[in-house]
Amino acid sequence: MQKETEIKLRVSRETLAALREHPLLKKRNKSGWERRELMNQYFDTPERDLAQAKVALRLRRDGEEVIQTLKTRGQSIAGLSERNEYDWKLPKAKLDVKKLDGECWPEQLAELDKKTLKPIFTTDFVRERAEIAWGRGKAKVVIEAALDLGHVIAGKQKEEICELELELREGEPAALLELAAELAATLALMPCDISKAERGYRLFDANSYSLSLPAPKLTAELPLDEAFAALSWHLLSSSQRLAEQYRFNGHWRLLQEWVENLSELRALLGSLGQAAPRQSTHDLRVALDALLEDWRPLVQAGQDDEDVRKAAPEQFAEELEDVRWGLFSLNTSRWLLARTWAAERNIRGNRQGAAQLANWLPRLLADEAVALQLSRYQQQPEDLAEQLPRIERILSWLHHARGVLEIPEADRLYGELKQLQQLANEPITDEALDARKQQAIVVFQNRAWKMLLRM
Repeated sequence: MQKETEIKLRVSRETLAALREHPLLKKRNKSGWERRELMNQYFDTPERDLAQAKVALRLRRDGEEVIQTLKTRGQSIAGLSERNEYDWKLPKAKLDVKKLDGECWPEQLAELDKKTLKPIFTTDFVRERAEIAWGRGKAKVVIEAALDLGHVIAGKQKEEICELELELREGEPAALLELAAELAATLALMPCDISKAERGYRLFDANSYSLSLPAPKLTAELPLDEAFAALSWHLLSSSQRLAEQYRFNGHWRLLQEWVENLSELRALLGSLGQAAPRQSTHDLRVALDALLEDWRPLVQAGQDDEDVRKAAPEQFAEELEDVRWGLFSLNTSRWLLARTWAAERNIRGNRQGAAQLANWLPRLLADEAVALQLSRYQQQPEDLAEQLPRIERILSWLHHARGVLEIPEADRLYGELKQLQQLANEPITDEALDARKQQAIVVFQNRAWKMLLRM
């Protein structure tokens, strides 16, 4: 068994060609590019039991070699994936189910009749790979760079494979992100944690690519630093999966959720006070603001305009052809991995970062609730939009962490405040202003809100 740590980056054919000649890879290329044709057959049961267990089973023909590979359930964080891989060389291209036993075989598949495993799709592609090596401080880094071009084929369905895959051979995982970010500064690279196997399953069922990631488990005793990191990784990873699926099928709801994820991440970055000094979050806030400045108005306009919704997939494709999204994704991953927000803060900031969530969060929400001055906007609803950043900061924490609060009607408060946010985003009309006024009263009278104001 070996542990596979890699990052997949979706690219265009033009970018793939540019990567082959990229000065950075040329400088660090210790082996030269080696070209191989890889033919891969994936197996599963008719009920897709392996897919449900997050297991991928394939036979690969690599020249004269036949290799049987089992990849088990792993973890993927913002495009950087890690999972266990088992390989067996076989004398012929026939699945050897006797190998699928012992520690490599998931316990939940213990009762599976392996005779029901059948070929279901293929991923055939040409791979050009090279060993990229350099010194990182006192440590040596070795990364296998692979340029893959081919197709996933499932029955009559086909999808192109065009990607850069960076796999860690020696060194720290941060080196993968560093190399990827350097390349993404001038080339459009889209972090994409969907494997070739997942693409094959998605051809059978467009909705089989799971968008929902396990929600972070936030507890009352969790330090603020840990809660912030968990939520930020979750939002970044979710936004990447939403971007991939919207690119694939163009469903409007996915674009809405993508913008919501980015908005929540932006709100979190602005909520930490001295636990995350503004200088440490500056670059991320600027990048997020640029994305939201373009996409939030479009999503709002598309709520009532079908032409906007129809045009959006093409506009999103143009976004992915630019370096902005990939560079933001990779730089945010690096920032989170290095915990940059905590690097140069003062003693008070360190104390806040170490504070238990149950102690820190009520104080944050109380301060924001008082500063919001909802009673004012019951009289001046036309000015409510100026408070949207504050409303979004409250909502982002209520969305993910209200379970640690010991206040009544927290769920109801989240729903009512969410409605107020939506009204604040609507164009000003007499009807909209009246709705804002009434909703501000509803929030103001909520028991949880009253309790926050008294803290």
